[in-house]
Amino acid sequence: MTPAQTLMIAAARARLGERAVIDDRELIAPWLTDWRGRYHGQAPAMLQPADTAGVAAIVALAAEYGVALVPQGGNTSMVGGATPPSDGSALILSLRRLNAVRSVSQSEGRAVVEAGVILADLQAAADARGMRFPLTLGSRGSATIGGLVSTNAGGTQVLRFGTMRRLVTGIEAVLPDGSVHDGLSSLKKDNRGYDLDQLLIGAEGTLGIVTAAALTLVPGIAVRAVAWAGLRSPEDALALLRRIEARTELVESFEIIPGDTLALAIAHVPGGRSPVVGTHRWHVLIEAASGDPQADPAATLETLLANAIADGLVADATIAASEAQAAAFWTLRDSLSAAERATGPAAQHDISVPVPAMPRFMIEAAAAVEARFPGTHATAFGHLGDGNVHFHVRAPAGADPARWYAHDAPVATRFVHDLVVAAGGSISAEHGIGQMKRDELARLGPPSRLAALRAIKTAFDPQGLFNPGKLVSLARDLPAT
Repeated sequence: MTPAQTLMIAAARARLGERAVIDDRELIAPWLTDWRGRYHGQAPAMLQPADTAGVAAIVALAAEYGVALVPQGGNTSMVGGATPPSDGSALILSLRRLNAVRSVSQSEGRAVVEAGVILADLQAAADARGMRFPLTLGSRGSATIGGLVSTNAGGTQVLRFGTMRRLVTGIEAVLPDGSVHDGLSSLKKDNRGYDLDQLLIGAEGTLGIVTAAALTLVPGIAVRAVAWAGLRSPEDALALLRRIEARTELVESFEIIPGDTLALAIAHVPGGRSPVVGTHRWHVLIEAASGDPQADPAATLETLLANAIADGLVADATIAASEAQAAAFWTLRDSLSAAERATGPAAQHDISVPVPAMPRFMIEAAAAVEARFPGTHATAFGHLGDGNVHFHVRAPAGADPARWYAHDAPVATRFVHDLVVAAGGSISAEHGIGQMKRDELARLGPPSRLAALRAIKTAFDPQGLFNPGKLVSLARDLPAT
């Protein structure tokens, strides 16, 4: 612990009370490792204020003493974005005590919630009022709203409702000087210069610490239909999606899954079975829903899929006959990553390319990777409709996990990212940059974009105290040339 950290911790304890400061190593330990277990940090203390004023007080102290802070919510980052540095140079600033749902308005279609609110709890609060927050993901039981805002999270409903950037209508945040930005009024029109709310979304806690957010709610689901189809190729899958979109605006999810990856999930899930008969090279999971009880998305999907089968676009399809069957379909989809991990080490990539280019990319990039790295198996699955798939490269059979992750996976990742950039895509579609992709962003990012990111970071946080080592390398962090 540095002298500055010692002074700051004492000042925080005196100002906010004993509960706001945790310095017991055993209590801090669970929060020092990232979600995937790939990054391990150290922190002499974890600060946990109870409200926005407490966050502002801690940030002001950090600025006074020159102590770095790593904001943390549910610690579900997939890119090491909430893990403190390994040298213990930063304190963890936990937002988990800021867990109030301040308001839920059915008439306004709006909720105001604090940063530490767990996504599942927000969904339950909205559901109790006949509304819903239309964003969901696998970590909904632990991911917090502050983290979802800070990473511009996506999920399986982006196709219809967009990412967090589209769902957030206002933000409250503490800036690096300890001042509070209050943007929760959700003005429809506001032309007072730069949009600070949008700047803070996706900033990964490097520009400000989100303490609350105003969020869009939509009517709760009155009827829904979940369908599964087997088909030949990603091109046919995209053609099917375009057909469906031309007939209905109710499609919320359109997930593409390769047949061999589905087979892993079926073997991994107890009682797992394919939703459709026969063996198919590719599959799609489709969900359509409406808040209008008079709507009939099942009938619409049934007609469209029957026509697609008649036209040879789809080989076989089924519509879930019950909520239990619909849940079983989604369990297979949600188990894909875990099923792959169970087979051995893999380099996992969250990437996007333009939607029209995605079908060809999925096939050609996988072939290129397997040719370049013999014995590997490359595959992609995910959100075809918004151009975001999870592109995984599984290690050769029998590969040593430690050696694979240390030596082989980074080389494969650079190769995959080069393919993505060549296709006009992004090396981070919905997981963020964190520390995992920081160097790759510096290597591949357009110079004008990187210069702008660094200039914004320096202007907001001249001492470099907010989430150091994440998202963007400042000029002082770069190697000399």
